[in-house]
Amino acid sequence: MPQYLINMQIKFHKYQGTGNDFVMIDNRQYFFPKDNIRLIEKLCDRKFGIGADGLILLENDSENDFRMVYFNSDGNESSMCGNGGRCIVAFAKHSNVIHNSQTTFIATDGLHHATILESGIVSLQMKNVEDVKIEAGYVFLNTGSPHHVTLVNDIENYDVKTNGAKIRHSDLYGKAGSNVNFVYQISDNHFRLRTYERGVEDETLSCGTGATATAIAMHALGKTNSNSIDIDVQGGTLKVSFEKTNKGYENVFLEGPATFVFEGIIEI
Repeated sequence: MPQYLINMQIKFHKYQGTGNDFVMIDNRQYFFPKDNIRLIEKLCDRKFGIGADGLILLENDSENDFRMVYFNSDGNESSMCGNGGRCIVAFAKHSNVIHNSQTTFIATDGLHHATILESGIVSLQMKNVEDVKIEAGYVFLNTGSPHHVTLVNDIENYDVKTNGAKIRHSDLYGKAGSNVNFVYQISDNHFRLRTYERGVEDETLSCGTGATATAIAMHALGKTNSNSIDIDVQGGTLKVSFEKTNKGYENVFLEGPATFVFEGIIEI
């Protein structure tokens, strides 16, 4: 496994979206060693590094405004992150990579469109979802990342870490695992969500692809007839909208805050 780099200074920005926080690095000069798992893990460490749920690199792309490369806090490159996608849009605007309120960028799950709204809110178009697997007791779907969604009672006292880890590592999902979402219905178009994230291996304050998966899963189950759904997470509220078509769920949008926290230079 690669060792930490020595005597290297890295400039970073820290962003958060409803409490889901990220180390942002401008890697358009391609200096960052993406194969150094231990370095990424250390940068995300809350005691010995900057502290974050994940690390995101902003890179050049020949056809779009930029490319998003996302790593979980365990140092491994991962699938799409919805809150991270909104945060990198805010970071791209701050870094003058984009100059107006609309942008397109490429991520591991394909092309994304996004719009920066008033008051730091970013609306991010997510991938279309064609396959929603409804099973006894849960729903499984992929919104750029795989998600297991299940309804629970007394969500405030629910042991998300223990139960989430059991499902994430179960035979259902094999070695790759799945993110796990526990949901409580508040009203027709309003749900409460807590998420166990693979790669972080713990509950996070928010999960954007999880909120998207939850909204679609609740609609597929018939728990809501609305195509605009509010999702309360530990760190705030996200809004998910979509269109139900004969192909599945299209024009899926995740909307919520993308907030700058601080910037600095760390020496490794």
